[in-house]
Amino acid sequence: MIKVKNSAGWILRFFVLLILFYVFYFGGAIFVSGKLPDIQPEPGLLPANISLLLIGIVNTLMVMALILSSRWSGWYLIIRLAFAYYGAVTFVMQIETLYFLMGNTVTAKLLPYLFIMGLPVAFLYIPLAILISGKWRSKSNSEPNPASVIPFKQWVWKLIFIAMAYIVLYWSAGYFIAWQNPELRTFYGSPGEILPFWEHTVNTIRSDPGLLPFQIFRAMLWTLCALPVIRGSKLNVWQTAILVGLFFSIPQNIGHIMENPLIPFASIRLSHLIETSSSTFIFGLIIVWLLNREHKSVRDLFGIKQAKLSLKDAA
Repeated sequence: MIKVKNSAGWILRFFVLLILFYVFYFGGAIFVSGKLPDIQPEPGLLPANISLLLIGIVNTLMVMALILSSRWSGWYLIIRLAFAYYGAVTFVMQIETLYFLMGNTVTAKLLPYLFIMGLPVAFLYIPLAILISGKWRSKSNSEPNPASVIPFKQWVWKLIFIAMAYIVLYWSAGYFIAWQNPELRTFYGSPGEILPFWEHTVNTIRSDPGLLPFQIFRAMLWTLCALPVIRGSKLNVWQTAILVGLFFSIPQNIGHIMENPLIPFASIRLSHLIETSSSTFIFGLIIVWLLNREHKSVRDLFGIKQAKLSLKDAA
């Protein structure tokens, strides 16, 4: 009976949080109302009502997972999760909108409101979600997290590796998934036949030398957004990795299922959906793998030492 009551209580909390999500989601959308380009976009991948329902459910479940998986509570959790959510879901995505769509479908008048649009969900909805989830009152938790004791030298080489991994994932997914779409290439100013991978890479570096440094900067921002989740997680490493992967891939990309005048072509939205959700999910796994604890050596990083010990113990 107690389990049934607990289940019913969490189902009720979910629906309350779902309704509140829509309140703040549409509250944020008001800021861009009347400022979007006067373009009739192609229909979304799903009907608008179903798309909105999925967006609400996915974001609500994501926020609940981030809250309930954390060892933290109270203001300690509120501040860290609100900034992490805004950074990963709005800021990191909209600076790329600035980089690629400014002067295309995005105007100087619209741009700041794309950043403002995400504020209500991050800084009003998440505190309420923490309250409703029963984690408002601060609780002392002196248990150290392994992610908080990584030496400085390890931070240096791990961040270098993270930057390199992001560039490889970003560029590979961009070319082999998104760039294969001729409509997408035309939209971004490269009509015609696709160039071979290495020729395309060299040409892009020559014509746009700021792109790779910009993406390295985004990789560091992604990492900054992941740290509160990793350090606060009470889950095991694999569960934390999947949680961060989903956090990086779903809330930002599920909007591609809807019509959007900033990316008016349905095929381009679909290409971006597949490209970015897959690459950022894998990137989230890599960040947790590297930053979940201190690693004594490269062998330790790949679990070789632990495997040998296990074989010895088994013998």
